[in-house]
Parts: sequence; C-alpha cells; structure tokens
Amino acid sequence: MDPSKLKEQKQKVLLMGKSGSGKSSMRNIIFSNYVAKDVRRLGATIDVEHSRVKFLGNLVLNLWDCGGQDAFTENYLTSQKSYVFSEVGVLIYVFDIESREFERDLTTYNTVIKALEEYSPRAHVFTLVHKMDLVQSDFRDSLFEEREAAIKAKSGRFARIVISYPTTIWDQSLYKAWGQIVHSLIPNLDVIEEYLGQLAEAIEAEEVILFERTTFLTVMSVTSEIGHQNPYVDRYEKLSNIIKTFKHALATFTSSSTSSHQFHEFFIQTPRFNLIIDKLTNNTFVLAVLPPGDAELNCTRINIATAREEFTKLDTIGDRSRTQSVRSSDEVTTNSSSMSNSNGG
Repeated sequence: MDPSKLKEQKQKVLLMGKSGSGKSSMRNIIFSNYVAKDVRRLGATIDVEHSRVKFLGNLVLNLWDCGGQDAFTENYLTSQKSYVFSEVGVLIYVFDIESREFERDLTTYNTVIKALEEYSPRAHVFTLVHKMDLVQSDFRDSLFEEREAAIKAKSGRFARIVISYPTTIWDQSLYKAWGQIVHSLIPNLDVIEEYLGQLAEAIEAEEVILFERTTFLTVMSVTSEIGHQNPYVDRYEKLSNIIKTFKHALATFTSSSTSSHQFHEFFIQTPRFNLIIDKLTNNTFVLAVLPPGDAELNCTRINIATAREEFTKLDTIGDRSRTQSVRSSDEVTTNSSSMSNSNGG
C-alpha cells in the first residue's frame, strides 16, 4: 500500500508551563535540530504555536506550544478551554526549578489537570522539572523527589499515571524524557520489537537500536547478554545527543541546513567491535553493535537490506488492525531464515 494513502494517526500534544520555563527551547532542540547554545536567542511564545511533526510512518504529532504568560493561561482555562483540552493525547507540563512561586505553579497545574480530566480523561501526563543544571549536584536528587511528590499530589485522577523527569538542555536528560514521551504514542511496539529481535539475532549483535529519523529519539532496542554488561545506562540518550550534534556540525561546515544532511550510513571499526548506523526506512535509522571484522560488517549490511522491506511495511501500518500486524509478523518470521542465510554466507 502507498504510505501516502494511509490515514494519518494524529496525536495532539500539549506543551504547557510558566513563561520562561524552557518549553520552546526544548521543543526546538528535539524537533528542530537546535543545539543548546543556540536557543538563547529564542523569544517568548505568544499564545499557541502549532507544529506538525511527522514521526513514524503515518503518526503525526500536533504539538501545541502554549505560551505561559498569565493572560494566555487564563484564556486557555476559560474561553478556549474546550478548544485547547479536547482530544489531547499527551500533556507535557514544564516546571522551572528556579521558580520562586512553586505553590502558585502547582495551583495552575492543578487547574490544567482538571480541564484535562473533563475533556481528555484518557490522555498521558508527563511533567518535566526543568533547568536542573542550576541546582548543586549534591541536592538534585532530593529536590527532584520533593517536587515530584508535590506534583503527584496535585495530579488528580492522573496521579497514578503521571511520570516526572528531571531535565536540562545541557545534557542527555532531555532526550531521555522526550524519548519516553514519544514512545508512549507509537503503535505496534510489540511487533517492532519482534522484528528488531530477529534482525539482532541474524547479525549476532550485542545491541540493536532503532532511532526515529528526524529527532534521533530511541524507538526500540534489543540487547544481548553481552550488551547488558555495558555500564552506560544512559547510552541511548547520549547517542541521540552525539548524532544530532554531528549532524549540526555537518550543516555548519557546509553552510547548509541540518535537515539536508540525512546521511545514509556511518560506521566505526575497532579491534573489539563494529558499529554501524544505517538508514532502515524513510522514518528510521538502525544502529547495531556487532563482532569485529570486515565480513561481519558486510553481512550486517546485507541483513539490514533484507530486513528493510519488512520494516518499511511495518513503518506504514499505522492504525490498521492488529490482525494485519500479526500477519506481517508471520511474514517476517518466514523471511528471517533468509536473513540468517545471508549471515551464514
């Protein structure tokens, strides 16, 4: 089926919080390939800024960046209430760790939560306690836990599902938080995991990671017993940050936009391992860590090419029925033998 003919699966994402809390900065870092030092020149958001971000396949994120000035917030909660809070898939509420009016911030958040309960009771709720780099390292954990408990207490019916993250634009914590947020919206995750596991087995990989093309947020990963010995628990977020910084450097060096540098393949060979990043579909890249050697690297390229067709089908499944997803899963099971044969050759 032509991917362009599939019905878009739209998810409305509200990004809210006090003015100056860092909402627009993080949005531009994640979705517009900004680096942290460049967001200082961004001005305050006026009313609501709408962004339409095509993610995996036909999943479209309708991102509403809501200005946090008092006048705008009052409008959201009164005259624009049904317009803003209807059909919300995810609410992301940002708290500024430097705010001297935390109790007032909590009151506003609680009012937002009540509006969400009324108009979108099935929404996911995430809160980001932002600018944590401004807190002395010895006090970060305890202060975050304190804020997290206070936020949960004001989360109403969402208290049992709300998830909070400590974030800053200056390290990988932002990628971890947004990676988990977007992960909650992706359909067919179980099928993606099965496909990725078959690819990992075929190439005898220590680890295989599937990234979304534009943001390089992690969609899914499969890790072997050896891979689980990796001491860097935040490696996915670090890789996202490193790859996007690399893309930005390419754009700067060639005086072009970051969007024009969607590289096809990147690989590293060392005496202990090979690492390859390859374009898998129009919307994804795959990273694999595998045994060293030219033959292993070339076989991996063949297996990725073999898997590409099946992943492309999956990439466009979108909101089709679970029955079709299972059928696709059966097809790739049959195809896995050919992947293994390629690896053996």
